[in-house]
Amino acid sequence: MNDYNVIMPGYISPQLEKMLEAALMKKSALFITDKNSLPDLRNEKIIVCAEISPGGLCIPLYEILDELQNRGNDSLKDSSAIILLHSSNELYTKSTASFITFLMNQLGCRFPGHPAVEATGSLSNFSTWKSTIEASLEEICLELCISLGERFSAYNPMPVKNPKILALHSSRKETSNTLAMWGMVKSSLKECKIRELHVENGSIVDCKGCSYKTCKHFSMYNSCFYGGIMVKEILPAIEDSDAVIWLCPNYNDAMSANISAVINRMTALYRKTPFYKKTLFSIIVSGNSGSDSVARQLLGALCINKGFNLPPYYSFMATANDPGTIFKIPGIEAAAMKFSENIVKEVKN
Repeated sequence: MNDYNVIMPGYISPQLEKMLEAALMKKSALFITDKNSLPDLRNEKIIVCAEISPGGLCIPLYEILDELQNRGNDSLKDSSAIILLHSSNELYTKSTASFITFLMNQLGCRFPGHPAVEATGSLSNFSTWKSTIEASLEEICLELCISLGERFSAYNPMPVKNPKILALHSSRKETSNTLAMWGMVKSSLKECKIRELHVENGSIVDCKGCSYKTCKHFSMYNSCFYGGIMVKEILPAIEDSDAVIWLCPNYNDAMSANISAVINRMTALYRKTPFYKKTLFSIIVSGNSGSDSVARQLLGALCINKGFNLPPYYSFMATANDPGTIFKIPGIEAAAMKFSENIVKEVKN
């Protein structure tokens, strides 16, 4: 039996080959090069390697993902994965990483925090690491691949006995379909300690963009340049939680400004403590379409960038426009209960 299943279709550049070799750490692997050689990937550890074309595509990979989709929404049940990407230019690595993560997550796959190493053509996206690692850009890239491989090898998220769940939102209860859907989910979370925080308009100032040293300095004192409710309530609540549920109505295919500002300001806490043991969930309601856009934005910011653990089926999404129409969706209460059960399964021992 192989340690890993490596999805590696199409052309693979020398740079991506080096990245895979570093992440594998001489472990055994089954290499999957096209959809016709795709085995049963349930309950497996998967490494996805993709070379992104100048137009931002990897057609053979999308064919494999499409085949997995055709097998049903449990085709990756109990599996876990990481991602290695290389682009010939400076674009598409982030968007491709979030797309792959979202699609595989919808099929039952979980991802550790910081699940991707993505290398642009010039490797200049690793330049920020030079402040902490004295090495060439390529050496930094490979060091990150080694680190990811080590974490993935040991990856085994453990539920806790009395989980603390934080729900963050910036909506009005009188009109919000998102909060109504959260109410349905919350009613089935009887064995968890739940705290809700409302991020009111004007209470959060967005990130100032301090230097690394300045941000690190404030973080050592559990603070931030702007202070306020973010330092007094929200950051301590996130630090104390085992799971965070982000309640996000779709605003022009993006998170609300308040929620986005909270994520941006989390950098101070992120500098101080890793988020690998914190689990990410979301509830997203769109007026017409685009819930997947918000879900990818959230997991990109919080799992790929900030390092939250991403459980399978992390996001509960629905389409409802006028206030109260969420209750008219057929089967919505059963779907809410199923999502609640998934939360409990992932966080409670």
